[in-house]
Amino acid sequence: MIDLYYWTTPNGHKITMFLEEAATPYTLHGINIGNGDQFQPDFLRISPNNRIPAIIDNAPAGGGEPISVFESGAILLYLAEKTGRFIPQDLRGRTDALQWLFWQMGGLGPMAGQNHHFATYAPEKLPYAIDRYVRETSRLYGVLNKRLADREFIAGAYSIADMACYPWIVPHERQQQDLNEFPHLKRWFEAIAARPATIRAYDKAQSINSAPTIHTEAARKLLFGQDAHTVK
Repeated sequence: MIDLYYWTTPNGHKITMFLEEAATPYTLHGINIGNGDQFQPDFLRISPNNRIPAIIDNAPAGGGEPISVFESGAILLYLAEKTGRFIPQDLRGRTDALQWLFWQMGGLGPMAGQNHHFATYAPEKLPYAIDRYVRETSRLYGVLNKRLADREFIAGAYSIADMACYPWIVPHERQQQDLNEFPHLKRWFEAIAARPATIRAYDKAQSINSAPTIHTEAARKLLFGQDAHTVK
């Protein structure tokens, strides 16, 4: 049994997508990041970076004590290796999937996240910052669109690379991106959206957070006002 500590963000959706695809039993624990649940001592013991998602695997391979994992990319890789699913088993295929997983972790996620921040959450709208991150998001969409021109999924068969990237494309309108400009990406996006496991994963989000809203000032302070003192 997997305990998943989760909130309804792109990084959270990655993990429910995997668990639903793999039919892996799990218990969902909501960590309301707008209320500061991520700073609770019990959560920090498994996620010292005070970020969701995190998991506890209560039945790790080989037995022994439960294993906790934080960081969405590390969790996807851990689950893929545990189940033997959604990661190619040959060297070239595995390398392909992992490099696109890290591409999302190091590029698409952070850049789209900054896009969200400056366009939606920042108290002062800074044209340079908004333009910078909208353009970089567009560039990354272009990279992914080109990758998908001659293949169904990012690394051939459906894999953790697709699960990592898809939730960051879901808010494309908020990122000021038109999927019609990226036809191969749009085809891929629609195919994943129609998968039963994806539908189930996003339905789970509704059970945890049925009415997402723009953050209150208190929530903004929690989410965007952290510094070194936060972790001391």
